Amino acid sequence: MSSNRKYRMTSVASAILTLTISAWGQGMGRGIMSPPANVRPPGLTDVGIEQRLNEQVPADLSFQDESGKPVKLGDYFGHRPMILNLVYYKCPMLCGEVLSGLTSALKPMTLNPGKDFEALTVSFDPRETPQDATASKAEYLRRYKRSGAENGWHFLTGSQESVNALTKAVGFQYHYDPKVGQFAHSTAIMVLTPEGKIAQYYYGVEFSPKDLRLALVQASQNKVGTVVDQLLLYCYHYDPSVGKYSMMVTRVVQIAAFATMVLLGGFIFIMVRREPISSVPGARRIH
Repeated sequence: MSSNRKYRMTSVASAILTLTISAWGQGMGRGIMSPPANVRPPGLTDVGIEQRLNEQVPADLSFQDESGKPVKLGDYFGHRPMILNLVYYKCPMLCGEVLSGLTSALKPMTLNPGKDFEALTVSFDPRETPQDATASKAEYLRRYKRSGAENGWHFLTGSQESVNALTKAVGFQYHYDPKVGQFAHSTAIMVLTPEGKIAQYYYGVEFSPKDLRLALVQASQNKVGTVVDQLLLYCYHYDPSVGKYSMMVTRVVQIAAFATMVLLGGFIFIMVRREPISSVPGARRIH
């Protein structure tokens, strides 16, 4: 399956346009024939995520952090792998679920923001302000309860120009419906290399802590994490078609075979060392 395939989160994105879909359903209730199953409700035609694996996120895009300080995305590049997610802070439903899911995935991880990775939450609504970002950051740091996280989890806002450039770079496609005053959008988080290249995508509103940890370790080229993480990365392979890690059976068998050989060799060595010297042919007993 091509890594550039568009992944449409139709059922999830539809939730953010409940009023639009309800209105559509009311039309059908008045006797209008139901549309074919493959026809999307109005406003969802151009909503989705197109994977841009290995593409560079522009470093010169200007934003403001939650304190109102002007920053460029490149300010966060060059040190640690990154988690990037696109939301809007006044979203009534879906974006909060994404941020809650990310927080839940980060909690059991021993990797720390600001030390092992950076997290960038960026609003794609140019009308939002640093004050909106501050309120959102405070809420999710309160839930995260990780000391020092405020130094590594950044909440940004920016102009329409910067938002357009960023969403285009990562393949994030969304649509604003002025009738309900909301955005239709899919949901995903992206893992970036320290240089700002897109390494992996994870879809939905719940994320596997194990997969996210392995993604950060792999994106860092094993500069963070443990030997166990490196062993798991040898046995697991990231599948971009489903956005998760899958076990590579052949490598697991190879490791099991090697471990068996080591254990068997160790057993033989111990048994030989424990054999009484008198039982060895030609050995002399000393009185």
